Amino acid sequence: MDANNIPDIVVSRLPQYLQTLEQMIKEGKQATSSQELGERIGISAAQIRKDLSHFGEFGKQGTGYYIPFLIDQLIAILRVKQVWEIVIVGAGDLGHAIARYQGFANRGFRVSMVFDNDPKKIGTSIGKFVVQDMTHLVPVIHSAGIKIGMVTVPASMAQVVAENLVKAGVCAILSYAPIKLNLPPNIQVQYIDPIIQLQHMTYYIC
Repeated sequence: MDANNIPDIVVSRLPQYLQTLEQMIKEGKQATSSQELGERIGISAAQIRKDLSHFGEFGKQGTGYYIPFLIDQLIAILRVKQVWEIVIVGAGDLGHAIARYQGFANRGFRVSMVFDNDPKKIGTSIGKFVVQDMTHLVPVIHSAGIKIGMVTVPASMAQVVAENLVKAGVCAILSYAPIKLNLPPNIQVQYIDPIIQLQHMTYYIC
């Protein structure tokens, strides 16, 4: 299977499936159907079956899906059986919150470094992390072999930070900066902008 041949919109839904299935396990369920899964997520049963068919046959007609098996398959597809190290660039309030967030545990990710360029923050501690000088970012990250970066700096700094992450060997970036990054096409970039999400919601407020 060539990952590049799978529509990105399909890949974006897989974590939703995984999260919902894991919640079902917590509820004591062992089996589900595409209909039930779709109702929980807000996606049609046909869409779920079509999405999963890109990766193989995971269910049986009439009996549905065995949840533990489907969870294992999705974990393998999303490559989160291994633990991915993450570097955070930006030790402000948001960077602090993410570095202290406990939800990465057992989900395939682990924050391992925090960088900033503010002399007042460099050398200070955020939990178990010591904030490192951004001027050392490229060689330190390259040496550690980290592939995922989180950008939590102001918009004015985001492009330079992202470029340095790419120079360091990072190939996946989650950016909280409200700006579109101009990076090589082989770099996977995702954006989180609360303002955009809020503006989306206000359209529907009655």
